[in-house]
Amino acid sequence: MKVLVTGGCGYKGHVLIQKLLSAGHNVIAFDTQWFGEFFSNHPDLLIVKGNILDTDTLPFEGVDAIFHLASIANDPCGELNPKLTWETNCLATMKLAEEAQRRGVERFIYASSGSVYGIKEEEKVTENLTLEPLSDYNKTKMAAERILLSYSDSMNIQIVRPATVCGLSPRMRLDVSVNMLTMQALSKGTITVFGGNQIRPNIHIKDICELYVFLLDNPQLTGIFNAGFENKTILEIAELVQKFVDCDIIITESEDPRSYRLDSSKLLLTGFRPSFSVEHAILEIVDAYRKGELVDQLSSYNLKWMCKSILDKGKAA
Repeated sequence: MKVLVTGGCGYKGHVLIQKLLSAGHNVIAFDTQWFGEFFSNHPDLLIVKGNILDTDTLPFEGVDAIFHLASIANDPCGELNPKLTWETNCLATMKLAEEAQRRGVERFIYASSGSVYGIKEEEKVTENLTLEPLSDYNKTKMAAERILLSYSDSMNIQIVRPATVCGLSPRMRLDVSVNMLTMQALSKGTITVFGGNQIRPNIHIKDICELYVFLLDNPQLTGIFNAGFENKTILEIAELVQKFVDCDIIITESEDPRSYRLDSSKLLLTGFRPSFSVEHAILEIVDAYRKGELVDQLSSYNLKWMCKSILDKGKAA
C-alpha cells in the first residue's frame, strides 16, 4: 500500500514510518522539517519537504491512505501564534481532506488529542462525553475532527485521541511529561514538579504507532478511539523516575488545574493491546542517556526551538 504521512519527520512520524516500512508499505514522509529529519535511506521511503498549508505541493499520486500527524503541537506552541495554529491544524486539514477526496484516497487516519475533552471530573473519560477544549490547540483538534467526520461518506475516517506520548524517537521530544521528568533527573539530579496532583494519561510511542498500523490493517474500525492506558499524576511519574535515577523531587505550587484522564475500553474491544508502559519509556530514556545516545538539546523542546527560529529570522531580516 502507498501511504502518505504528514508530519512524517516528527516525534511520532519517525517511529510510525519505520513500522510501515517494516510492514512492506511504500511511504511518503511530508514535513516542514522544522526539527530536522533522521531517516536512513530506504528504497520504499520518499521524504518531501513542504508546508501542509501548500496543498499543491503534496504528493498524492497513487496514495491509498493518509496518516495526518502534522500540526502545531501542544498548548504553549499553539498560543505562540494562534492564527498559524488554526490555519495549520484546521484549514490545512480541510484542504488535505478535500484534495484526498478529489484524488480518490480511500483511507484517512487522523491523530487528534485526548485533550479535546478539557477538564473532566469523571473517572472514565470515554468517547461519548462532551468536548470542552480549553486552549487553541485543543479547539483546533476538535474542529479538525468535525471537518474529517463530514467526509465519512466518501472516505474511511479513523480518528485517534491519544494520551500524552512517551518514549524514545529519532526526533526526540523532551517537553512531554514522562520524557521531561526523566531527563531532568538524569541531567540535573533534581525533578521539579509543579503541583503534582494533575493527572495525565500516557501511552508509549511504540504502542501509539502500532495502533495506527493496526487501524490501517482494520478498515472496518471507523470512528473515534481514545488511546491511553496509564492515568498517573505528575508526582507519581516523578516518583517512578526516582526508582531508576538517583534524584531529588522538589514540589512547588502550580496554578495549572488541568487534569486529563482517558478510558480506552472501546479500543480494547477491537482486540488491540498495548505492549509497553511508562516504566518501559523511563528505562529506555535512562539507558540511551547513559550510553551517550540521547542528549538534552534545544531542538527536543518544541516551544523553545520555535521561539529560537522566530528570533533567528528576526535577526536575519
